[in-house]
Amino acid sequence: MDHFLYRDGALHAEDVPVADIAAAVGTPVYIYSTATLERHYRVFDEALAGTEHFIAYAVKANGNLAVLKTLADMGAGMDVVSEGEFRRALAAGVPGNRVVFSGVGKTADELRFALSQNVRQLNVESAEELETLSGVAASMGVTAPIALRVNPDVDAKTHAKIATGKSENKFGIPISRAREVYARAAALPGIEVVGLDVHIGSQLTDLAPFEAAFSKVAELTETLRADGHAIRRLDLGGGLGIPYQHSNEAPPLPFDYGAVIKRTVGHLGCEIEIEPGRLIAGNAGILVTRVIYRKQGEGRVFLVVDAAMNDLIRPAMYEAWHDIAPVIEPAPGAEKAEVDVVGPICETGDTFARGRALPPVGPGELVAFRSAGAYGASMSSEYNGRPLIPEVLVRGDQFAVVRARPSYEEMLARDTIPDWNG
Repeated sequence: MDHFLYRDGALHAEDVPVADIAAAVGTPVYIYSTATLERHYRVFDEALAGTEHFIAYAVKANGNLAVLKTLADMGAGMDVVSEGEFRRALAAGVPGNRVVFSGVGKTADELRFALSQNVRQLNVESAEELETLSGVAASMGVTAPIALRVNPDVDAKTHAKIATGKSENKFGIPISRAREVYARAAALPGIEVVGLDVHIGSQLTDLAPFEAAFSKVAELTETLRADGHAIRRLDLGGGLGIPYQHSNEAPPLPFDYGAVIKRTVGHLGCEIEIEPGRLIAGNAGILVTRVIYRKQGEGRVFLVVDAAMNDLIRPAMYEAWHDIAPVIEPAPGAEKAEVDVVGPICETGDTFARGRALPPVGPGELVAFRSAGAYGASMSSEYNGRPLIPEVLVRGDQFAVVRARPSYEEMLARDTIPDWNG
């Protein structure tokens, strides 16, 4: 569910007409709904009711400070994968002891920064990282609370680029080596084992892979406890999918996901940590763009819009589907025609949809890409010399620009020409 609905023939973000935001801020523009963010956090919290749990929002999905602050005010911790994301969490008012630091390539400097901020937990991805962390922690005279991320060799049945739990993926320690690496962790100075971590991928639309992975985690937890390790937290990652193609998809609900968690690991008496990102932020955002041209090609029609792949790269990178809706509600029974929705970048890959059946929409009119709140702005770039687009947060009948569009002068000022170029 989201709070982007037609009212009186016009698409609204909560109580604000989307066209009003576009008129005030320009296009393209990302628009986020506070009510949707809050609701999605709440349903996860309710899904784990009756268990000790900690919800760490995955900052990589959408790291806007206003989004982070909204979720922090609801009680969320943060899951980060870099020092930059850690600093974003801190800037949004989230203390280090409510931050989980994940990621396969943490540097010694990043580990040192995390420990200086009293990080809640470091999810260690390799034996090599463990040795580095021990050296850093010992040099600082502190103890690093860790969970080892194990790779359970479970096929998440998701897009190959976002699957993380198979043996050939770069993530985690092979489950067959878990006892060996935990034994090493227990022997190293500056290390405190507090838990076990697993994350098998993103945009999962089936609960079976979760059940398989979590069952392996339960078995391994009992084995590690028998080896003498105090496993008191289970970090189960994130990955629950959302409906992008709203008419055809029905991913599992957080309540059902919570039931799987309780059924597989609930008997272990551990604090459950989860790290949702996409399900909280995805349907809480839309990308609004204006049609530049309706171009007649050879046997096809191109709808050229002012958003591009640098603003929303998911269709180009993942062949992702986003529902596309005119901002002015089509008349009942309006005839649809197939069009290719494309951006202005000089690449054929700058295509949002091919052969998409849409009602009549022409130059100057607005359309919205739904489910764009996750991995939209956070993956954007200035490719082709295009400024990053603004982000707007709506709350009720109010809206605020929470990231402004930079000017061309601001973009150019970040570069310098060396003296030898005159």
